[in-house]
Amino acid sequence: MSDKKTCFALIGAAGYIAPRHMKAIKESGNDLVAAHDPMDSVGIIDSYFPNADFFIEPERFDRHLDKLKRSGNKKVDYVSICSPNYLHDAHIRMALRSG
Repeated sequence: MSDKKTCFALIGAAGYIAPRHMKAIKESGNDLVAAHDPMDSVGIIDSYFPNADFFIEPERFDRHLDKLKRSGNKKVDYVSICSPNYLHDAHIRMALRSG
């Protein structure tokens, strides 16, 4: 059995549900490697995953996910969508494009 952690990315860190997702990721022994939120909510993320890369701009976040995928070191296995409901479609499409 592999000891490799499952790597997550997160979109939308400032809302009600995101801390619950981050807590579940942490308590299950996995890792949050990247997060995106247009609000500077890095303090919330830092309380769970201080080493996660944080992006305010969606384009930079998208490029970072692509870079992680190409590097093979920290491939993102799952993207947790915690943004407002009306943004889910666009964020799901971004996550699917990232592989």
